[in-house]
Amino acid sequence: MGVNVFPAVSGGASYSSQPPASASSVLLDGQLVTASSITTSVTGTGAPWLLYANGAGATTFTIGSDTYTVPVGSTVGTSAYTGSKSVSVATTLSSSTTVNSSTLPVSDQWFSVAYGAGYFVGVPYSGTTNGTYSSNGISWSTSTMPANAGWADIAFGNGYFVAVVPGSTTAAYSTNGTTWTASTLPSSITWRSVAYGNPSSTPKFIAIGGTSASNAYSTNGTTWSAMTMPSSAAWYGSAYGNGYFVAAAQGSVTKGAYSTNGTTWTASTLPASDNWRAMGYGNSIWLAFGSNGNNAYSTNGTSWSTLTMPAAGGYNGSAYGNGYYVVASGNSAASTVGAFSTNGTTWTALTFPSSQTWSRTAYNNGTFVSLAYGTAIGSYITTPPLPVAYGIYNGATVRA
Repeated sequence: MGVNVFPAVSGGASYSSQPPASASSVLLDGQLVTASSITTSVTGTGAPWLLYANGAGATTFTIGSDTYTVPVGSTVGTSAYTGSKSVSVATTLSSSTTVNSSTLPVSDQWFSVAYGAGYFVGVPYSGTTNGTYSSNGISWSTSTMPANAGWADIAFGNGYFVAVVPGSTTAAYSTNGTTWTASTLPSSITWRSVAYGNPSSTPKFIAIGGTSASNAYSTNGTTWSAMTMPSSAAWYGSAYGNGYFVAAAQGSVTKGAYSTNGTTWTASTLPASDNWRAMGYGNSIWLAFGSNGNNAYSTNGTSWSTLTMPAAGGYNGSAYGNGYYVVASGNSAASTVGAFSTNGTTWTALTFPSSQTWSRTAYNNGTFVSLAYGTAIGSYITTPPLPVAYGIYNGATVRA
């Protein structure tokens, strides 16, 4: 019996499943490891197929124009197929319209959240020392930041959380997300965003903001050096992925920038003038969101295309995980608007639990988290944990 083993979509081990007794051969098997779907082709021999899937929830097989839903650990029979057929195997978001609500220990102007070192960690934009952290994105505890300041953004990388404050030289770092140490930025500007990347295996944080070309980078998260952006602008959003830092500016402009090392930058152009305030990256897609309703995506980090979202909403920074992109509305006004996508370019609406100005989103282990500005409200979405094993078998020939 021949076995065709198909590797996982975005890396990881392939999966050779055990055919049921009535199967005569294996036509397709594999495992969804880092993405929620795969599309390929399978050649039928005129016999019905047997579809198998085993994950956290039901799996959908689309064969040509036919759709089959396979319950967890079950086998479903199909019509007979002859010749090459397009086949898609996909899991689905556990809740496509409802986002769960959580409660933080204190009400504050929660502005940004990141995940690392076992914790979701949030920082506020108010002049307080409040911080917050959670091991699961649902139950939260209070921490103490090293200064009464309005913390604009937080990022995690190389064992460090890093946060920055607009209008000062104040920054902070933490190795656990619960205790913090103050650090110093090279200049006092309106710092807006911090991102971590590992270009050419060189760990680096960048911090951007202000209205000039002067910004900052750090190789360790604790000490900072000056860097220069390609032009003077109100640099606001940043993200890292696939060897590129990308950034965009607010102020009704089309100004963007990219860097392969975090210190030298090249100008790029967004597809429309807007206040580009938030960015995200996942699975080779960079995303940029404007507060006036314009949105964009890039497949290379250097050139951009227009992105259509399901509703206007001034979306905040997106997060990617488990094959899903998730973003909440937070840059314009209070809203219940959110969205998710499995490819970064086509999006479906999400409804958040209350009308709030939602923070940037963070992801870990099947859970997306966003916090609300000016309240003690948080939100979380859980997705089916990967991997999902799947198989398509040629049947039905009973074996001894």
